[in-house]
Amino acid sequence: MDGDKVKGLSIGVNQRGVRNYNERLLLSMVLRHGAMPGSDLARMAGLSPQTVSVILRKLESDGLLARGEPQRGRVGKPSIPMDLAAQGVFSFGLKIGRRSAELLLLAFKGTVIKQLHMSYAYPLPEVIFGFLADGIDTLMEEMTAAQQERLCGIGVASPFELWKWHDLSGAAAEDFRSWKNIQFADEVAKFSTLPIFVCNDATAACRAEHLYGLGKEYRDYAYFYIGSFIGGGVVLNHTVFEGNQGNAGALGSLRSTGPLGESRQLIDVASLHLLEARLVEVGLDPKQLWQLPQDWSALGRYVDPWIGETAQELAKAALSICSVIDFEAILIDGAFPETVRSQLVERVRRYLVNQDTRGLLTPRIEAGGIGFNARAIGAASGPIFSQFFLNTNAGLSAI
Repeated sequence: MDGDKVKGLSIGVNQRGVRNYNERLLLSMVLRHGAMPGSDLARMAGLSPQTVSVILRKLESDGLLARGEPQRGRVGKPSIPMDLAAQGVFSFGLKIGRRSAELLLLAFKGTVIKQLHMSYAYPLPEVIFGFLADGIDTLMEEMTAAQQERLCGIGVASPFELWKWHDLSGAAAEDFRSWKNIQFADEVAKFSTLPIFVCNDATAACRAEHLYGLGKEYRDYAYFYIGSFIGGGVVLNHTVFEGNQGNAGALGSLRSTGPLGESRQLIDVASLHLLEARLVEVGLDPKQLWQLPQDWSALGRYVDPWIGETAQELAKAALSICSVIDFEAILIDGAFPETVRSQLVERVRRYLVNQDTRGLLTPRIEAGGIGFNARAIGAASGPIFSQFFLNTNAGLSAI
């Protein structure tokens, strides 16, 4: 390919026939960089000021952009920054976890308007869809008619092959295995006409981090999210890469070894279900790990060893990932308190120093910024991202 024809990360096009692309481009730039005047957007996008002006007027008319306060102090007329409209778009996000479910209403800029929580022993289909149907009704009761008109969809974050991880028996086990034949769109259509977007739960968490957290600072990185089971995501060219079948970044399946040298997966040695099992062994109620607000201060003697063991595994896994793609950073987040996340990240950094890094570029190890809600926020961002922002891994240029 001729190098002169390779477009940069912020190149737009002026043809009228691809206006939708340019609208997504400008919205994506504002999301990533914050409020900006049209002149700056035009320069960064490689578009003419006239083209940008027309697009901005349309996006403002559609209620997707809002004007900020005029910026004075420059030569000429004051510039007016354009920002995402706080009430521009809304969506619902459902996270299906091993021990709890979250349903939230998300606004265009990533603000959680309201959230509902449910705990259970296992997530059976009738329980989950009942929670979703009732929860949507509850959340919509508190929305104005104008806000309801701006609902763009329902996002669902679900573990990959949900039906495979359980230890039930009898009729309950059969009920749980019914997840294999569940079609989310068909079930949701029974009580809502909103479009539905289903995503792997760890990929959803990665998207939340990328859109609203520290992920904005990096072009290519890998992401670990530690819930009951560890999972991950991959970001390439400023966009979450989902892969052919939506299962890219299945980092929990990375190979590891058990205490006797046996082959294991990362999910078996670096997940919260291990900490949960330890609490059960000593007669403590593991439900306190999933209660909100989270407070693990009384569990230090059990949490500290888990942090050390998990950090060792993550340090090794980080280098394995970087042997395939030279990620500039590895981001780590999870369904645990911020203090636990900070300790875990610091331990991974220390363990990484002693790893064999020959032939590799050692990545930065950073803490994610979303936390417990990452999967639900990522689920809710699915409808918004798909309809209003650029997917730069779908044959399009990036911001």
